[in-house]
Amino acid sequence: MSNKIDARDIKIARETIRPFIKITTLKYSNFLSSLCQGTVYLKLENTQLSHSFKIRGAFNKILHLTPEEKQKGIITCSSGNHGLATAIVAKKLNMAVKIVVPETTPRKKIDKIKGYSTELILYGDYDKAEQKALELTRKELKTYISPYNDLDIIAGQGTIGLEILEEFPEVEKVLVPIGGGGLIAGIAIAIKCKNRSIEVIGAQSEASPVMYESLKAGKILKSEEIKIQDSIADGLSGGIEEGSITFKITQKNVSKVILVKEESIKKAIRLLWEKDNQVVEGAGAVGPAVVIENKEQFKNKKTVIIISGGNIDNKLFDEITKVSK
Repeated sequence: MSNKIDARDIKIARETIRPFIKITTLKYSNFLSSLCQGTVYLKLENTQLSHSFKIRGAFNKILHLTPEEKQKGIITCSSGNHGLATAIVAKKLNMAVKIVVPETTPRKKIDKIKGYSTELILYGDYDKAEQKALELTRKELKTYISPYNDLDIIAGQGTIGLEILEEFPEVEKVLVPIGGGGLIAGIAIAIKCKNRSIEVIGAQSEASPVMYESLKAGKILKSEEIKIQDSIADGLSGGIEEGSITFKITQKNVSKVILVKEESIKKAIRLLWEKDNQVVEGAGAVGPAVVIENKEQFKNKKTVIIISGGNIDNKLFDEITKVSK
C-alpha cells in the first residue's frame, strides 16, 4: 500500500462503508449563526451509529483486511470512541478484538465498549496505552488498528468531507476537532481536492495542544515536551505517533489550528443542548467553542462545524447543562 491518499481513495471508502454507516444531518444552527453574524451548519456525527464519526474509519479499515488478518483478530488503542467503533465492527464481522484504553477513559465509553464481546484493557495514560497496544500486537501477531495513523482510517473519515460538499457546496470554512489528525486529514483531502479555496481549520483545547504545538515547531513533538493538562475534550488528548502520516497531510491542507479554553468547551456543550437540542461530548464541542471565542473570523462566512461525537458521561453532562450563567 502506498503512503498517499487522494479523493479517489475517499470515494472508494464511501462505497465500501455505505451499507454500514449513516449519512449524518447537516443542521443549520440559528444561535451560532446569529452569534457570529454568518451562516453556520453543524455536521452531526454525534448522531452516527456509534455516536461518533469513528465508525466510518473503523469499517473502512477492517473491511480492507485480508481473510487471514480477520481470522487472527485485531488490537487497538483508543481514548474511547475509536475503541467503541472497532468493537461494533468486530462484532458485526464476527472477529476477535482486544482494546486498550487509558485508565482515565470516561465510564460511559468503557461501559459501551463492554457491551460488545471484546477484551478490554485499562492501562496508564493515552501514550502508555498506545505503547501497550503496539507491544501486544507484536507479541500476538495480530493487526493493529490505529485510531488515526492509517490511510484506510483517514479515507473513511474523509467521507464526511464528501457529504458536506454535496449538501453545501458553497461552504467557505470547515471547522474540525483535531487530536491525532485522522479526522481533519481525511476531511481536508476531500475538501481541497474539490476546492482549494475552502479553509479547513482545526480546533483543539489549550489544555492538550499537541498538534497545535507540533505544527508550530514544524515537527511532531512528544507529549512530554508540551505542558498537557486534563481536558474535558478527552477524545483529543494524548500525543501523536512518531512519523504519523496525519501530520504531513495537516501541514499541507489545514490553514490553522485554533486553541480554545476549557470553559468555552463547557459553554459550547451547554449551548448546543439548550439551543440545538444536541448531546455533545467535549471533543465534539471544540468547533462551536472556536466560534464562541472568535466570532469576527466567521462573520459573513458560510461555515460547517463537525460535531464529532456525543459520548459524554451523563453525570458530567448534567453538571454542565444545569449551570446557568
